[in-house]
Amino acid sequence: MASTNPKSYESTPARKVAFLGLGVMGFPMAGHLALAGHDVTVYNRSPAKGQAWTGEFKGRAAPTPREACAGRDLVFCCVGNDEDLRSVVLGEDGAFAGMKPGAILIDHTTASANVARELYAEARRRGLQFVDAPVSGGQAGAQNGLLTVMCGGDAAAFDTAKPVAMAFARAFTLLGAAGSGQLAKMVNQITIAGLVQGLSEAIVFGQKAGLDMVQVLEVIGKGAAQSWQMDNRGKTMIEGKFDFGFAVDWMRKDLGLCLDEAKRNGATLPVTALVDQFYGEVQAMGGRRWDTSSLIKRLR
Repeated sequence: MASTNPKSYESTPARKVAFLGLGVMGFPMAGHLALAGHDVTVYNRSPAKGQAWTGEFKGRAAPTPREACAGRDLVFCCVGNDEDLRSVVLGEDGAFAGMKPGAILIDHTTASANVARELYAEARRRGLQFVDAPVSGGQAGAQNGLLTVMCGGDAAAFDTAKPVAMAFARAFTLLGAAGSGQLAKMVNQITIAGLVQGLSEAIVFGQKAGLDMVQVLEVIGKGAAQSWQMDNRGKTMIEGKFDFGFAVDWMRKDLGLCLDEAKRNGATLPVTALVDQFYGEVQAMGGRRWDTSSLIKRLR
């Protein structure tokens, strides 16, 4: 697990945990749980990922979500979308079928607020607990154990999960009832979409004006224009490097969630809708897996 800043783990009692989904985020997140001393069982749809994880960390892999969750106190999950989430949580081989009474499922998938409320209600019906907890910080945040986690659900479940989740988080915050974490993640993605488009336009404008944009970003980065995107993606955008970070396909999925939710709650998102179209153009250019900062390519 690549990490530029070795994580310092707080001393917490070891818990029996499961982690479902070992993608670019889940693999290192589950790794931090193992490194923090927890008893970890993992599940991934493709068994090879589970074998790779157990080759790197202490723990075991299970063939189904149900078996991974058996006897576990907490179950963490990070998969692709609403349907992926339902597929690992529901059904006779799903997580809920294997969890013991009172166990907590903490879902880090970026999904809809509706599916979060649906699974919360189903968990309650079964005598289980559910926290929607999407993350921000990208692949580097997952690798370094410095994710920001936005949570929705009951305070008791949140309080139990927090000290364990801090193995891979820098902040773990309860924002309201079920679905609130997902809604907060939508706010996050709306903000990022506008920032990346503005930064893209600024860089191209400056280059066409004949400025040294590395120098310009260093200067304006000390003022009101400063942002995480500028600090971490500005130079690579200038260099045309887009082979890291959060993929365009994932961003379009997330912006789709934002736009769908806006239709329900009456919010107007003209800039978000426009940037979503721009990302569609990047996809058409072959950039489905490029980092979201590749938005600048359509301006060049």
